[in-house]
Amino acid sequence: MFDSFPGGASERLDRPSYHADLGRVYTSGIGFLNKLERGQHFKERGFPSWEAFADGDWDRALSLAEERREEYAQELRQAARLGVRHRRLRVVEFPITPYVQWELFVLRVRMGLGDDIKVLDARNISNIERTSPVPEVVILGNAVMYEVIYDEDGNAAGANRYTDRPLIQETNAGFDALYERGEGFDDFFNREIAALAPPRVSGAPTFGSQECARSLRAEVPPT
Repeated sequence: MFDSFPGGASERLDRPSYHADLGRVYTSGIGFLNKLERGQHFKERGFPSWEAFADGDWDRALSLAEERREEYAQELRQAARLGVRHRRLRVVEFPITPYVQWELFVLRVRMGLGDDIKVLDARNISNIERTSPVPEVVILGNAVMYEVIYDEDGNAAGANRYTDRPLIQETNAGFDALYERGEGFDDFFNREIAALAPPRVSGAPTFGSQECARSLRAEVPPT
């Protein structure tokens, strides 16, 4: 699974070029979007809920978590108009990192709007990740695949763009297999997240032990 991904040929795009290309392809009749999230530590500068979380103000972070509800709703309405099915799979390591704890509260807002999200315990794919983590990608149908690139401080810096059809199909097949094994978001959230104490945030690293600057969180398509 994902055997060909590490050696796949890609084109590096800066951030404006990535956003422009993604927006163009997204509206071209792709049919579906698959998003696989693997990293456990990220920064979301400019997102007030994340800023509050990073400042240690957990109550305010949660109160602000719904601030993008209308933006998310517009995104999903656009997807429906275009006939694009969204699926997101969030891989979670234990113990759960402060960032992931915060992110799952944000994803709960998306779930409430009808987004299709599952969660996968990283311990259940340890056999797949013997040599490297599963790839962190946004896949637009069988047309284009992006691996978003962040700098060492967690700032989005562009993406690696893949267009090789067999590689994209193989990665989609891997995503499908993992998605089938994923747990429903609400079940996971209610069992593992809802009762957690507020996270302690004090100089947490940008990347986890299994990540590098080339394996980072992919962004959602623009609306």
